[in-house]
Amino acid sequence: MYSYCLTDTIYALSSGAGKGGVAVIRVSGSRVTYLIQEITHIDNPTPRYAYFKPLTDKNGEIIDHALVLYFKGPNSFTGEDVVEFQVHGGSSVIDAVFKRLSEFSEVRPAERGEFSRRAVVYGKMDLTAAEGIMDLIDAQTEQQRKQALAQTEGKLGSLYERWRKLLVHHMAYLEAFIDFPEEDIPPEKEAQIEQDVHALQAEISAHLDDKERGQRLREGFQIALIGVPNVGKSSLMNALTNKDIAIVTPIAGTTRDVVEAHLDVAGFPVILADTAGLRENAEAIEAEGIRRAVRRAEESDLILYIQDMAHYPHVAPLPPELEAIEHKIIWNKCDAYPQTVVENGLAISAKTGAGIKTLWEEITTDLKERLAPAERAITRERYRTALTACADCLRTALLAPDIELKAEDLRLAARHLGRITGRIEADELLDVIFRDFCIGK
Repeated sequence: MYSYCLTDTIYALSSGAGKGGVAVIRVSGSRVTYLIQEITHIDNPTPRYAYFKPLTDKNGEIIDHALVLYFKGPNSFTGEDVVEFQVHGGSSVIDAVFKRLSEFSEVRPAERGEFSRRAVVYGKMDLTAAEGIMDLIDAQTEQQRKQALAQTEGKLGSLYERWRKLLVHHMAYLEAFIDFPEEDIPPEKEAQIEQDVHALQAEISAHLDDKERGQRLREGFQIALIGVPNVGKSSLMNALTNKDIAIVTPIAGTTRDVVEAHLDVAGFPVILADTAGLRENAEAIEAEGIRRAVRRAEESDLILYIQDMAHYPHVAPLPPELEAIEHKIIWNKCDAYPQTVVENGLAISAKTGAGIKTLWEEITTDLKERLAPAERAITRERYRTALTACADCLRTALLAPDIELKAEDLRLAARHLGRITGRIEADELLDVIFRDFCIGK
């Protein structure tokens, strides 16, 4: 259960856990200036001024010498008074500062994501920007970093807020005419509302038609290696990653479970998965591996369908449930058949490395086309769900036979947009979002 109270002053380690040269301890809340005075003996601290002061315990003994930075609300990360103590990064120093802070009333350790949550509550950012911060912390590739940074800067949230304000504006007009039925809506105003709602519905629909590139970039582009036993899937996995990740033997059915590798390809996150060989009449354990292989391929963005060059040009049938997924036919063991010219697919040799560079070039081109970063990419399924519901409400509004129904549809549409940015009262929604944050953010 998320325990949350705005009146408490909260503290947490905002730098990384573990031993380091410097640790940053952040404190936010109404008791910040009192804490500064008690711990550092600085009276009336100057905002955004760096003090180098000893931090003392309740007996006056020095805990550590620290850099002290005070930010007066609302000009701070959370919108409240904030102080940062930059101390030496040893665990004993951090524990001693935490112990000192815990001795004050109405001062407690922060919950996960509570600093960012307070920033949302006090209007310093919206929910999309707060979630962008979490994505920025989690970013492992350059393109993930760029997408997350754009979101933290409010580029996605500002788009949704512009749409919401437009709906609220028109909804207010409709509500006014409902309250004063003796007044007729001016024809030009009614036409303007219809035009704007139609244009907004089209704009949201185009925004949704993004092939989920934002989510793929955030979560990782899934590539599955699929094929019958002994075509060299595991050997190719090792060749593509340049690591000895998968076990390779001449025994059919060696791979029983899905083996993953996380890669950074030209700044794009790729999750490469080696899977069990597909065949019928497998024993129970291998059959479970095959089931997992097919399921993983169904969830993938791209399948590398590995074939044995010995059987060229015959391609083994792809399981029916995988036919709709984009796939590349890869002919392995080309080193054993140097005279064969491949026309349907790409010839490679996982053993010698022939064709591996070309395969990576094709995958990289595919990544750049399908995951090209956008400033306003849909990065989460909850955004997509709310936007879809909003677009549906707008379609209904355009068909509404009377003004009351049209106003209600616009109200529901605006509410769905508000759920994305946090412009509605929704404590339960906030609990779900911020419990996934790290401590200190």
